Amino acid sequence: MRPDQKMTTAGRRHLITGVAVSSGIAIGPAQFINRRDNAIIVRQRIRPEEVAAETARLDAAVETLVREFSEAQAQLRDQAAKGSRESREQADIIEAHIMICRDPKLLGLARSNISEREISAEWGWEKAVQEMLAAFANIDSPYLRERAADLQAVSSRVTACLRGNRLRLSAHTAPKIFFAHDLTPADTLALAPENIIALVTEMGGKTSHTGILARSLRIPCVVGCPGLEEAVIDEALVIVDGINGFVIINPREAELAEYREQQSRFSLYESDIRKQAALPAESVDGVRVSVYGNLETSRESVLLKEFGGEGVGLYRTEFGFLSRHNLPTENELFEDYRRIVEEMAPHSVVLRTLDAGADKMIGQRQRVEEENPALGLRAIRYCMRHQDIFRRQLRAMLRASVYGNAAIMFPMISGLSELRLAKSILSEVKQELDNEGTEYNRHLPLGSMIELPAAVFVAEALAREVDFFSIGTNDLIQYSLGIDRGNKYVSYLYQPLHPAIILAIKHVVDMARQAGISVCVCGEMAADPYSLAVLLGMGIDEFSVTPRLIPFVKNLIRRSDVAEFRDLARQVYRQNSAESVLRLIRQNIYGRFSGELSFFAAMTGSEI
Repeated sequence: MRPDQKMTTAGRRHLITGVAVSSGIAIGPAQFINRRDNAIIVRQRIRPEEVAAETARLDAAVETLVREFSEAQAQLRDQAAKGSRESREQADIIEAHIMICRDPKLLGLARSNISEREISAEWGWEKAVQEMLAAFANIDSPYLRERAADLQAVSSRVTACLRGNRLRLSAHTAPKIFFAHDLTPADTLALAPENIIALVTEMGGKTSHTGILARSLRIPCVVGCPGLEEAVIDEALVIVDGINGFVIINPREAELAEYREQQSRFSLYESDIRKQAALPAESVDGVRVSVYGNLETSRESVLLKEFGGEGVGLYRTEFGFLSRHNLPTENELFEDYRRIVEEMAPHSVVLRTLDAGADKMIGQRQRVEEENPALGLRAIRYCMRHQDIFRRQLRAMLRASVYGNAAIMFPMISGLSELRLAKSILSEVKQELDNEGTEYNRHLPLGSMIELPAAVFVAEALAREVDFFSIGTNDLIQYSLGIDRGNKYVSYLYQPLHPAIILAIKHVVDMARQAGISVCVCGEMAADPYSLAVLLGMGIDEFSVTPRLIPFVKNLIRRSDVAEFRDLARQVYRQNSAESVLRLIRQNIYGRFSGELSFFAAMTGSEI
């Protein structure tokens, strides 16, 4: 019996469910490198004469951590200069953690706690961190919640410095699945990438830095796993399912065999389609389709190119606002937009204006209490209420437009008057730049998101006002069917192939074609083989998906017969239930997409 077989019976089986943030399947021994108890807080009162010493101790701990981060960052910058994309991304992540260490508000709160409350440096630091975290807790933004996770990661490192507990990873040289309460890129520098089989953390979510790091290293990763510290024993055999978000500790023999087979199939298929990522997405009957990527930050542009993306179909500019305590300046926004437009040139970049609301902004405005923020002051509505923010963003976008092939898109448009008001503000901003003698692309394309049922109904009028549509299928499905797919009680009703959704998209496509403008489908439907077949049959030839899915979508398109799918779409229009639509599509495409459907099922947990 092999050693790994012995380990499967050495302990009790645990199945922990988390959030899959980097695809793949890993099997190997566990090693916990950063437990929460490394940062136990000493809550101790001090005498007035000890305040100066405790404050100095805190400052020294923070500076020690900044020095460690800076040294790690310098090492990564050197590697990046030699062409390492992974090192560049990790260096950017460390920069964010250095900024947290140097945040004057955070340090000021901690110092005040020590002096005014006469408490230890550890306790004063903890209270300051908790106060900052409280500002994030009630804000409905996954991105901001993940920045809270960054703050917690840095906080534990500062506390460890105060206690004299330093992370020593260099002893772990064998390939392992590394577990941690949370991780920073600096934590992993002592680990050779070839020795990291997978990463699993108790903290974190979809946009966490651990996920970014794992994707850059191309290793499976699951975050947000409760109970890890109690369940994981070093050297225990573990399966990390980075497709479905499962972590199995001490798996059964049958599970081990099944996952090894799935691991082999997944790796072979993904490797094959990645090799073809640069090939054009052209169907077997000669229809050329464009496949773009949805990006959140400019640093993802390298990943987009690597996966064969032909441009940026959606650049979520709200992350330039949500990741900070204060409003970004026009020049800061300009630098961000210039960077992505310049790096993607000559490919196009669609810059979507701020899609956030009063419930998602922090530090800039008095928060507006709303019973249902999803139906309240968000996206274009927020911008109309706060036109100074909107104008600042438009100025930055226009200034950046001369550095490449940019376009501007307005989100959550519900009607013609709303669109015209946004356009009139854009015209005023252009006039301001003209008066200043500032250059911008005078032929910059303008688009509208179609994600509300109201926009579908008035698509004919909207199409005459813009150069392109982008159908945001995720929101369109939720608003049209009146369900929240994140709500476990109604998530089963989230049906992309519901006849109402199919007919809504068809109407938008028909109105766009009549007006002579393009339509891009931006959302998860574009990566669903069943939906993709119908969308191609409708005549849609532009799709925008998360970068890692681009090779998969392009491969699907290359195996498609669009003429065949046109006939399929005509049959789909006559169906009266999502079940009958799915049954019809499955009957027509299974033979053509059998391998792709198996991969899709593995990635999403969907039935084939």
